[in-house]
Amino acid sequence: MTDASVTRRLFSTLVATAFSATLAGSAFAADQIVLRVGDQKGGNRSLLEFSGQAKDLPYKIQWSEFPAAAPILEAINAGALDVGHTGDLSFLTVFANGSPIKAIGGVRANANTQAILVRNDSPIKTIADLKGKRLAGTRGGWGQFLINATLEKGGYKTTDATFAPLGPVDAKIALVAGSIDGWAVWEPYISYAVLKDNARVVTDGAGLTPTLTFIVASDQAIATKREAIADFLNRLNKAREWSRSRLPDYAKNTAELTKLPEDVLLRAYQQQDTRPIAIDDGVIKEFQEASDRATRYGIVNKPIDVNKAVDRSFTKDLAVSN
Repeated sequence: MTDASVTRRLFSTLVATAFSATLAGSAFAADQIVLRVGDQKGGNRSLLEFSGQAKDLPYKIQWSEFPAAAPILEAINAGALDVGHTGDLSFLTVFANGSPIKAIGGVRANANTQAILVRNDSPIKTIADLKGKRLAGTRGGWGQFLINATLEKGGYKTTDATFAPLGPVDAKIALVAGSIDGWAVWEPYISYAVLKDNARVVTDGAGLTPTLTFIVASDQAIATKREAIADFLNRLNKAREWSRSRLPDYAKNTAELTKLPEDVLLRAYQQQDTRPIAIDDGVIKEFQEASDRATRYGIVNKPIDVNKAVDRSFTKDLAVSN
């Protein structure tokens, strides 16, 4: 087996292990609502369990684990999931294609939790050095957007670098192997690459993206499971605020659940400083600006009125500073 194959196998085991679990006890009636929730790297499941918000649920949660947003959105669109979480642009690309889905809540992280990475021995030091290079990222999401926005920030055309559409697992392998020059990605992949793969950050998303992650639900689920979805979102928001002063313990709990390294998760959580948002006029404005820019880049295939992509009712009473 080649080194690349071994690395791929190990990394896939860490970040893309599929599992489903049900937080349910004998107290639940057989006909009670089951909320099917897509998670990434165990983050939200761990958050609810760690904070105690998973106790005494008036419904069942069936968790399914995914390595990135795209398969979560595909599953929601196919009716296999009710709720999931995803970056703002990945959500928009799916909504633009007619998927019956809405953003109902979410979180904001610091802008340095999106970044372009290179190998530590790379000659790339600045944005100018990215010109003419092969850069990987997720198509239709933060990766592609950050590459284009970074090139534009440096005064270059978006075509001045070669875009390689790769998911996180394949992009990580390609960076280590040297078949790409840079990788645009988010946490905790950034922390994993920096701590375990000797990668280096060239530039991040400051001033280029609102760094929003949305909780999304299908229109069908909103219509038939509204109370359960509202309760789930409320518990997530409470758990998020509670965890912000307990990040080491949160990282330990998530590491036990996902088998990701604890030091990677702790660095990622500290970098993110993730906090809940209300979907209000300010968030809508930021989201619209990002949408318009993504349309200009060709990431989103048509102009979107983001007001039609969100449901404000779930966070209308949420007291947060966006």
